[in-house]
Amino acid sequence: MQLKLKKHSVFPGRKGPLLLIIMDGIGLGPQDERNAVFMANTPTLDRLFASKLFCSLQAHGTAVGLPSDKDMGNSEVGHNALGAGRVFDQGARLVNKAIETGKIFETDLWEQIVERGKRGGTIHFIGLLSDGNVHSHIDHLYKLIDKCAGLGIKRVRIHALLDGRDVGERSALNYVIPTEEKLAKLSSEKGLDYRIASGGGRMKVTMDRYEADWNIVKRGWDAHVLGKGRKFRSAREAVETYYKEDPTMTDQYMEAFVIVDEKGSPAGPVRDGDAVINFNFRGDRAIEISRAFTEKEFREFDRGPLPDIVYAGMMEYDGDLHIPPNFLVWPPAIDRTISEYLCAAGVTSFAISETQKFGHVTYFWNGNRSGYIDEKLETYIEIPSDRIQFDKAPKMKAPEITEKTIELLRSGRYRFGRLNFANGDMVGHTGVMEAAIIAVQTVDSCVGRLVDEVLKLNGIAVVTADHGNSDEMFTIDSEGNPKPKTAHTLNPVPFVIVDSGYSGEYRMAKLDKRGLSNVAATLLNLLGYEKVEDYDPSLITF
Repeated sequence: MQLKLKKHSVFPGRKGPLLLIIMDGIGLGPQDERNAVFMANTPTLDRLFASKLFCSLQAHGTAVGLPSDKDMGNSEVGHNALGAGRVFDQGARLVNKAIETGKIFETDLWEQIVERGKRGGTIHFIGLLSDGNVHSHIDHLYKLIDKCAGLGIKRVRIHALLDGRDVGERSALNYVIPTEEKLAKLSSEKGLDYRIASGGGRMKVTMDRYEADWNIVKRGWDAHVLGKGRKFRSAREAVETYYKEDPTMTDQYMEAFVIVDEKGSPAGPVRDGDAVINFNFRGDRAIEISRAFTEKEFREFDRGPLPDIVYAGMMEYDGDLHIPPNFLVWPPAIDRTISEYLCAAGVTSFAISETQKFGHVTYFWNGNRSGYIDEKLETYIEIPSDRIQFDKAPKMKAPEITEKTIELLRSGRYRFGRLNFANGDMVGHTGVMEAAIIAVQTVDSCVGRLVDEVLKLNGIAVVTADHGNSDEMFTIDSEGNPKPKTAHTLNPVPFVIVDSGYSGEYRMAKLDKRGLSNVAATLLNLLGYEKVEDYDPSLITF
């Protein structure tokens, strides 16, 4: 299909560049002490949010393709919606349908996994043990386990990665205890051998992303595959021990653990003849461990001999690089992204962020597609993130991103640019209010500098976010005590246009619903093009 943009009938765009600024994790939350965005000194955002070219957008639930409006948004589906211009069914919804219809169990891959189990191998499940519904959902795991039990698979092992980020920061036992009880019941009633075998916190074990720190993956490999790590008789004992030893310990930063039998031997390392299923449906933090299990020529760390296994992802985590080669549920086919249209029209562009969000302004923005669409027209720049807990350095790389973006804008080579400031999300996830306030203030200052630069260049700046996080840093429990909130929020996000030549040519459109998927058509309008026919409506009207 030939992609073609039509020039706008009344608005040609501005002489200067169009810059999209995505303030990751900065939503519009309650105006009280829970909200780091509200508590921060934000003269730039205060001014922008008072503009008549301001509105709020839904960035969670059905607006980004998730099953219900109780589901928090995330950076991946948010950037998919921003870049695609319409809403596609996403991870959890796709997996729900595949399990409900039984299609997940009707594939050759599932038959290969079952065959391994019936020949005496162990079926292993690795993934995030929570109901956060961002990377995974415990219900999916339970249904897969039940299927294995129904088929008479004798040995199942769970490698439980603890959340504390998309759910309560010390909520691991809410998931570990019911899981161990479920496995024990299946084992006793059906004569099976089902156990948790290893685990650890998601920011310490297995779930690295964007190659920020391969040591995280190595810790997981050592625990899951080699049975190396601190030993406990149960996952419950491991969590309770870590909590007791460090009362400030949060689940996401918990060290690796290995469950052992009465003789002190690891209860379930991965061996030849086994099958391994990664039950995470979101891709970014599942890619590296998938590479470790599937690449013959692997050099990121010494993994030892690669076991003879069948490895499957819940989904394909990278559609261009085909990671992993085998997966149970097909991802959404996102086509005709705004980047594809702009490249077809010869529009030059750049994308920039630090490592933590670089894949979001490239891979996810481009519809889960790796690499350039047209290297002659596009420039992608990654600023390496620091390897440190983000509350310790809440400014992150926002100043460096700002400096490089100004350089790119001043070059005059680019008609469109997009960037992501990771601070509001990554620091928000730590639950540390003081650090989140610094993070938000840093973003505010950087946004101010970029908006000023765009105005000098006779361009347009668009400021928005992909979901909320820092806008709700704690909740109040039943006893009236504050409880840190490290998960994303269900709050709307801001959207504002700052136009150097604005004289009333357009206004904010009156739409029944406004979401992230409306942004792409808006950007096309601001660049001087008509909306693509089946894109969601523009946020502006002429």
